[in-house]
Amino acid sequence: MHYALDENYFRGYEWWLMKEAKKRNPNIILMGLPWSFPGWLGKGFNWPYVNLQLTAYYVITWIVGAKHYHDLDIDYIGIWNERSFDINYIKVLRRMLNYQGLNQVKIIASDNLWEPISASMLLDSELLEVIDVIGAHYPGTHIVKDAKLTKKKLWSSEDFSTVNSDVGAGCLGRILNQNYINGCMTALLDIYILITSSFGIYLLSNQPFSTIAWNLVASYYEQLPYGRCGLMTAQEPWSGHYVVESPIWVSAHTTQFTQPGWYYLKTVGHLEKGGSYVALTDGLGNLTIIIETMSHKRSKCIRPFLPYFNVSHQFATFVLKGSFSEIPELQVWYTKLGKPSTRFLFKQLDSLWLLDSSGTFSLELQEDELFTLTTLTTGGKGSYPLPPKSQPFPRIYKDDFDVDYPFFSEAPNFADQTGVFEYFTNIEDPGEHRFTLRQVLNQRPITWAADAYNTISIIGDYKWSNLTVTCDVYIETPEKGGVFIAGRVNKGGILIRGARGVFFWIFANGTYRVTGDLAGWIIYALGHVDVTAKTWYTLRLIIKGRFSSGMLNGRYVWTNIPVSFPKNGWAAIGTHSFEFAQFDNFHVEATS
Repeated sequence: MHYALDENYFRGYEWWLMKEAKKRNPNIILMGLPWSFPGWLGKGFNWPYVNLQLTAYYVITWIVGAKHYHDLDIDYIGIWNERSFDINYIKVLRRMLNYQGLNQVKIIASDNLWEPISASMLLDSELLEVIDVIGAHYPGTHIVKDAKLTKKKLWSSEDFSTVNSDVGAGCLGRILNQNYINGCMTALLDIYILITSSFGIYLLSNQPFSTIAWNLVASYYEQLPYGRCGLMTAQEPWSGHYVVESPIWVSAHTTQFTQPGWYYLKTVGHLEKGGSYVALTDGLGNLTIIIETMSHKRSKCIRPFLPYFNVSHQFATFVLKGSFSEIPELQVWYTKLGKPSTRFLFKQLDSLWLLDSSGTFSLELQEDELFTLTTLTTGGKGSYPLPPKSQPFPRIYKDDFDVDYPFFSEAPNFADQTGVFEYFTNIEDPGEHRFTLRQVLNQRPITWAADAYNTISIIGDYKWSNLTVTCDVYIETPEKGGVFIAGRVNKGGILIRGARGVFFWIFANGTYRVTGDLAGWIIYALGHVDVTAKTWYTLRLIIKGRFSSGMLNGRYVWTNIPVSFPKNGWAAIGTHSFEFAQFDNFHVEATS
């Protein structure tokens, strides 16, 4: 709902993604978490709790729309990602969910730290009752006393967010075990997805888990914040190249060998010379043991600070007692991280035969290893076709946005940093500009980060230095409206407010401006041009070496302005404020 009374349950890719996940696992859990909120909910304030009923209504319409339009049942809903919670809002949300017949939708709070939500629940019996799960982000495998006292399910509801190198894999291998061992975060035992948008959407296997990894697939430009912080990488839609990274196989040590209804045994803990082990059972005789010996150097997560510990070569002996002592054989899966010459990812080793050992076995353990020992015989590394070779973004790229029935609402390869750019059909324009790309937010959202006051969508190769950007633009707001095209844009995401580059602006009041930053503080040139709203214009920005020039409708407006910084960056389009504006016939050509 970009503005009041605007309901569109087909924009974005998230609906498609949830349905694809359900096709693969009908029991997968769907969770929603607001990161930002539409500006109209704040009634002029950057705060979602101005009208509690209105904000709850907004969230509930999303849940109801998911079911009505896509037959998707949302299982859990959060409050506000890593930001303040409002006790009365949480209570109102629960009451309104129940009123709509959504009693089965559970509430998670507060997706920030363990406190103050835990203490607030202990002091407020109604709040304690309406919250089903306490979710903490990046808890460092530890919880606080108040969280335990609530006797609620405790989740690490966002974790990992570490570059998917072997260090990231080590981070994941360590926290998947130790979030339970150290913190008793026992609700579930699987990881899966957070997709960042106005709503974060989580897809989780329907089984016990302790950790939600952010994010599953790094499918955004690598130079954006948290580049490659996904369990795998697929950031080249133009080439189709992807990489199944080591964290995928580390997660498989846990996720392939448990099923819905499994639970942890009490005999879990730390190894004598570093590392940890957990054991899980289905209660029907099956057993899975996961052992990790991740070193401090190779298992640092991006946050929080990890106190030093030592892991060294050791022999560990395990004794299976009770009914488990009669297990004849355990399948063995193995991962070794680190040096390429000794590195293995999710390799099946010879089985352990226990018939004559009275359930006793020993393992030799080195640093940075993972073992899964299990009665299940269903494990498999699987295979996939060799992906296409990695290719840089095309140096010549065009998009006329002439798509009558787009599969998704956004155009390919554009990455919106602020604002929302959607395919648009001009019903009253049968000519060249019938199909365009339109910026559709008309007021600044209730922001999650230090967002910009402008809208901007980036595209291309961050390494581009010399490039020409051409685009038809249409200002819809009289007098105050403005649009830009840009090159060498060097920042995005939570850093977008400080983005530098070369920005060529035109305004509906008949002026133009050339700036060295998105905020407009660094002014290279300004003046008057024959521009008004409700008319199409063609802008061209030429950046070569230390100089730049700009053209309007084929005529130079300014030439050879020195631009010494930045040396490279993306191309971009955007608007002066949160306003309606259209773009068409985008064309970029980079020579270096």
